[in-house]
This record gives sequence, C-alpha cells and structure tokens, in this order.
Amino acid sequence: MTTDKNSTNTQKVVLITGASSGIGEATARLLAHKGLLVVMGARRTDRLEMIASEIQAKGGSAVYRALDVTSLDDMQAFVDFAKDKFGRLDVMVNNAGVMPLSKLEVLKIDEWNRMIDVNIRGVLHGIAAALPTFKQQQSGQFVNLSSIGGHAVYPTAAVYCATKYAVWAISEGLRQESTDIRVTIISPGTTESELASTTTDAQAAQWLEEFRKSVIPADAIARAIAFAIEQPEDVDVNEIIVRPIRQSG
Repeated sequence: MTTDKNSTNTQKVVLITGASSGIGEATARLLAHKGLLVVMGARRTDRLEMIASEIQAKGGSAVYRALDVTSLDDMQAFVDFAKDKFGRLDVMVNNAGVMPLSKLEVLKIDEWNRMIDVNIRGVLHGIAAALPTFKQQQSGQFVNLSSIGGHAVYPTAAVYCATKYAVWAISEGLRQESTDIRVTIISPGTTESELASTTTDAQAAQWLEEFRKSVIPADAIARAIAFAIEQPEDVDVNEIIVRPIRQSG
C-alpha cells in the first residue's frame, strides 16, 4: 500500500486505544464508515468483538486485539499486530483514559496512580510503540486525547487535569521535535462516555453530575478526529477543542 503525500488516502491504517466505548468506539465506527482500516484495542474484548462485527456487517474494515495501555509490552504487541495485519501504520489514536475525581484531601492515592498510569503512561507507551515505525516510514500521525481539563483546573479534578496537561505537553513537545510526523491534540469538553462512572467519591460525583448537565455525543469528537486525519499530509492540525455550546469553562 502506498501513500500519496498530497492525498487523504482513505485506506490509512488507524489504531485506536480505549476503543470499546465512548469516543474510541465512535471514532472506530466513523473512520471505518469512511473507508479507513481500523485496529481497535481495549481490555474488554467482548465489546470489541461486537463493535468489529457490526462494522464489518456494514462493509467496513475493523480488527481488534486485547490491550492494556499501562503495559508497554502489550502496546508494542498491539502495534505489531496492526503491522502484521496491514503492513504499515498511519495513525495512532491515544484515546484510553480514566477520570475518578475527588478532592486531594480525600487521599485516593490508588486512583491518582491509576490516572497517571492510564492517562500519561498509556499515551507515552503509544508513542514509544508507534514512533519507530513512523520514523522509518517518514510519515504518520499521533492523535492524542487531552481534555478541556488540559486547559483549566476544576475542583475535585486536580490530578485528572494534571494528567491531561501532561498529554498536551508531551504532544506539543513531540510536534516540535518532528519534521515528518503529524501530531494532533483533541481536547473534548463534556462528552457522553463512561468516564464519569469511574468516580467513586460521593462529593465529586455530585459536582460532576452538575457539571455534566450539558454534554455532546461522542460522535462529535470522532468527527473532529476524522477532520484532522483527512487533511493533506503537509497539513498538521495541531489542536482542536470541542465542547457543548452551553459549557462556559
């Protein structure tokens, strides 16, 4: 398969982490519908199997593999699986994330560590696994999911926001270091997903319920990701912030 540097190349191979629900699932469905070759990764393989079957039934191309983004070996195996299947990589969507919110004084240290492992290390593992192939090809694109929490800090969300600021910083650093690789940061506002369900602190859950009264569908973020991918290869969409009209912060 060849890539025309000046075309959108509908046969791009796109890897998506956290593809079993929410933004990851919506992105897999949309990109497959547009003719891209989708490789989905997540821990819940039963969900991935169902999504892949539904995509294939509609004429799209989707394969999947179990993936724990906190394991570098697992991430490397995910990338190798895609290369073995399609012979190349074109886009890595680092989407997997968790958001158990709480005030710092509650000292939910295990939850802090889980956010660091998934939201930061998971993105770094995706970069580490795909970057050598992108460099060898002299082409490729990272789409890293940050958040509006990567631009502002909210009560109960200090650690979560810190992880999303880190995603922004890592992505911007990678962009500045690259001359042949595209790097896109997607920063969603409140979006329909399972993220809110990971919050175990009652006070934080109450705040989150109020904050999430206005949400946009996951497909809105999928469309933003598709837009960034579809640009000509000499165009790098650096960042897109997508949030509900009614969301002020």
